[in-house]
Order: sequence, then C-alpha cells, then structure tokens
Amino acid sequence: MSEKMYPIPFRSLMNWVVTEYADCGEIFGIHKAYRASGKSLPIFGERIETPFGPAAGPNSQLAQNIIAAYVAGARFFEVKTVQKMDGADLAACVPRPCILANDEGYNQEWSTELTVPQAMDEYIKAWCALKVLSKVYDLGDPDGFVFNMSVGYDLEGIKGEKVNTYIDGMMDARCTAIFGECKEVLKELFPAESGFIDAISPRVSGSVTVSTLHGCPPDEIERIASYLISEKHLHTFVKCNPTILGYETARRTLDAMGYDYIVFDQHHFNEDLQWADAVPMFQRLQKLADSCGLEFGLKLSNTFPVDTTRGELPNNEMYMSGRSLFPLTIEMCHRISRQFGGRMRISFAGGAEYFNCDKLFAAGIWPITVATTILKPGGYNRLLQMVEKVEALPYRPFSGTDTQAICDLSTASHTDFHHVKPIKPLPSRKSDKQVPWLDCFTAPCKGGCPIEQDIPEYVELVRKGPSYTVDTMRILHRRWHRFYDLYFIIGGDSAEALDTWCRIEETMRYCTFLAIGRVGYRERHEDVTKRLAQKGLTRLVWIDAKAPDISSTMIRQRLSRGESIDGLVPRTVVDYMRQRDLYRR
Repeated sequence: MSEKMYPIPFRSLMNWVVTEYADCGEIFGIHKAYRASGKSLPIFGERIETPFGPAAGPNSQLAQNIIAAYVAGARFFEVKTVQKMDGADLAACVPRPCILANDEGYNQEWSTELTVPQAMDEYIKAWCALKVLSKVYDLGDPDGFVFNMSVGYDLEGIKGEKVNTYIDGMMDARCTAIFGECKEVLKELFPAESGFIDAISPRVSGSVTVSTLHGCPPDEIERIASYLISEKHLHTFVKCNPTILGYETARRTLDAMGYDYIVFDQHHFNEDLQWADAVPMFQRLQKLADSCGLEFGLKLSNTFPVDTTRGELPNNEMYMSGRSLFPLTIEMCHRISRQFGGRMRISFAGGAEYFNCDKLFAAGIWPITVATTILKPGGYNRLLQMVEKVEALPYRPFSGTDTQAICDLSTASHTDFHHVKPIKPLPSRKSDKQVPWLDCFTAPCKGGCPIEQDIPEYVELVRKGPSYTVDTMRILHRRWHRFYDLYFIIGGDSAEALDTWCRIEETMRYCTFLAIGRVGYRERHEDVTKRLAQKGLTRLVWIDAKAPDISSTMIRQRLSRGESIDGLVPRTVVDYMRQRDLYRR
C-alpha cells in the first residue's frame, strides 16, 4: 500500500461498482445499503434525504470515498478543501503518517492531497455516478443529495486561475472533459438509462464552506466570504475555530473531562478570530447573503491545534478532533445560538457520532458531517447507524436552533461517559525494538500486549479438542485484519503439503503463507506453487532466506538419536525439550 492517492479511471471505477454489486450486493464493502425513506430536508435550494455526510477530510477526497458514503446513507458531502498549494507541493509539507484515530483523533493534513484539477475530476465522477446508481439500484432520489465545496485559505489564492477554474467547473461542469467522459461510460453500462444520463445536471455544487485554518485574519475571512457570496453567488458557510472560546475555557473544559494530557498554549487563541470581531462580521455576512437571496451559516468547528508530546505524529503540532472536540464545539454552538437568537444556521462537525447525532438534529443543528468516527473500525457503515437513529425524528425545514436544548447538550457533555476520558492513553501497541525484515520472535499481538501474552499460542492452548490453524487464523483475522496484514511463516517442506491442511482454502482467506526456502527445496518452488494454484491455493510467497539447513524433522531426529541440538534452536527451547524428555523415543 502506498501513502499516495491514485484516482481510478471512471470506467474502471464503475466496472468495479457494477461487478461487486452483481456478485455480492455490496458497493466498496458497504454490506448494507441505505434506501431512502422518502423524507427529505431543503437546503441551498436543493434537498437532502438525510442530514449526514463526510466532512472535508480524508473520507471525501476520492470518488470511491464519496460513493461508499452515499451507499451507507450520506446525503450531504463536504468535499475535501482545495487551495492554491496542492499536489507534490502540499505533500512535501505534510509529514507521514499524518492521521491517528485510536481514540480522539489527531491529524496533520488540511487540504486535498490531489492537485486541484484532479480533485475536481474526482468530485464530478462521484456526482455522475451517484445520479445513476441512486436510480438504477433504487437507493434514493437522484436529486436527494448535495455536494458542498470547501476552499481556503486566502482570497488571492481563491481568485487565482487554479481555484477559480475549480469553482467554476463545480458550478457548471458541462465544459469539462470528465463530465462528458462520465456520461459516455454510464450510457455504455446502463443503455436503458441513456435519456436520464444525458439530463444529468452539470451543476455539481452551488454552495461552499470557507475553510479558515488557524491564524487567518478576520478581515481576510470576511473578504473571502463576501467574494463567494456576491461575486460567485454561492450559498456560504464559514468554518470557525474552537479557539474562539478562549484559552481558559478550552483548558478548563478539557482538564475537567480527563484530557489534561493534551498540551496547547495561548498563541493560537491570540492569533485566531476573536469573539468581539466574529459577531459583527457574521452579522454583516448574514445580511449580505440575505440581500443576494442566498443562505449563510457557520460550520462548527475546525480542528483544534495541540502540541505533539508523546510521539503521536511526526511533527511538533497536530490538529485534534473526535470526542474530545465535542464539548468545545457544542459550547461554540450554544454561544452562537444565544448570540443570534437561534437565527444563525449551524452546520456541525467536531465530535459528531452515533451517541449525539439525534440530539444535535433535534436541536436544529444540521447538516452534520463526520470524519474521526468513520476512520475507526466499521468505517462508512457507521453512517447507517446514525441515519437510522435520526430518521425516526421529524424532518422539518430549518427554522432556527433551539438554544436551550443546545445549552443542555453542552452541559451534559461534560459528564457524558461517551466524551469523558477516565483512562489516560495506554502505551503504543507498536514495538520499539528494531527488528530485521524477518523476525519470528516478535509480533504486535505479543509485544503490544501489556502482559506479553502470546495471543496465538493462548488461543490454541485454551481450545478444546483438536486445534487447527484455520480456527486460530479466523480469530486473529477478526481481531487484527483492520490494522495488520496477517502472514503465516512455514518451511518449504510444509508448503509442499499445504493442500493437505484442514480447510486450507478458508485459511488462505485470512492470511498469506510465507514459505522459507531451504536447501533441497528451492528448485521445487515453481512446481509446488503451480500445483497449489491449480487447486485455488494462491496466497503463497516464497522467501529465499539465507538460513542454515534446519528443520523440525531434523531436530526431532537428532533428539531421538541422543545428538546435541545446541545452536539449532534457542537455549530456552533446548531446556524445555530436555526437561520434558521430548522426542527421545
């Protein structure tokens, strides 16, 4: 796997979708598709069937990301932020790895990893795909979802050719090459829908979220938003930073909730947008949008800048998100709602998840976008849980936020066990030991265990009756496959007999076998591989290791003859065999 993202050509992408759906009824691994109930909510002169979707982050960069999110129930897509710095220039500024989501989230990325033209192509590909898939697979109304652009971070860059072309292309894609290509591919795959495909709207997006990052001056924020409203005629959200709460509030809140290990100082609070400047600016922008017949609102919130103190990520500073950000974000919502008498529209990110999404929606806070929660096990499938929870509530057009309900939600968050952190971060599961490429004595499932328990060995020892490799690998795969690729190391002689193992076909679904070539076997690798492949056993890789010619058979034979095995196995193994008088008969 590469750290780089590579867009998939639209034809290949759609062939993948069609084939996977035909074979197993899934799309990009989403095993249970959401089918719209018929309810919808108005926004930006369009309609959304659910008030959820991915936030502008790693989950909304590629067309396949967006398609998977739609199948899982997303209907509002805040696509990844674009700016004048992009591609290789941006990648050079982002140390890797750049995301950590073990519990609360941390990241060091802020804009699309693609070039701006590539990003536009991905979003247009996703737009066209969803229009057709929603109809042919009966997932919902083809007009039941919305794409929301995200741009930053300075007006000069936004007005520049690169970003301006992107905005214009998203507002009207008919002159883009990718829009025409997508329609032609779709008509080949779904000829019965040719008329519908020809009528797909080229207006991919009519709205935008202004991403402000940290340190963006208030007057620059207002200039950007004013330009997008008055010159581009876009419905506009402005993203706010949690630093608007002030240092003392943020520090006191996080300390009281168990996040006292999170380190930050006051400089962002001093440099970012201040409450005294924010309120009149938002009033002016709201008035400007009203005069243009457009919607204006605030996106709460941006991520929260903190210091890297425990080696979480390879940089001095990172951006916090997830459940630790929720109490700060909901307090921002409370203050904004109170200040504007509930009349300011609020789009929510910053710790939204299954346990609070219904309360947010009931308080008039929507659309709701998520990132950290869908970076965790379950991924996009988590969206369906949120949708099913909120769908039971009444759908009403936005008429204001419920200030008291938001106040109650903010107060409750400080003691809600879903957000409080009573247990401090545990040591990393990763081993600090520097190991060679192949080390049979170190494994994450042992070295990462607080009591250094050999989990595979334990699983086999406690199992009643005969113990088969397939049973052990099934358990390990279920527990670890989201984090690690599993490999089973065997000798070349064992590889030759793999087709005799119990339920070997199933075992190979869970792991890849690494066969160590030994003297007398290396010349037979090709024959063994070919014979096993004829039986469908293909997950076998040979390693031509420079190792002594030692096998378990040799060890047993030497012991039975009373010969020494010193130097052939670890000293502890020698002692164990001697204590129990193994293999001497």
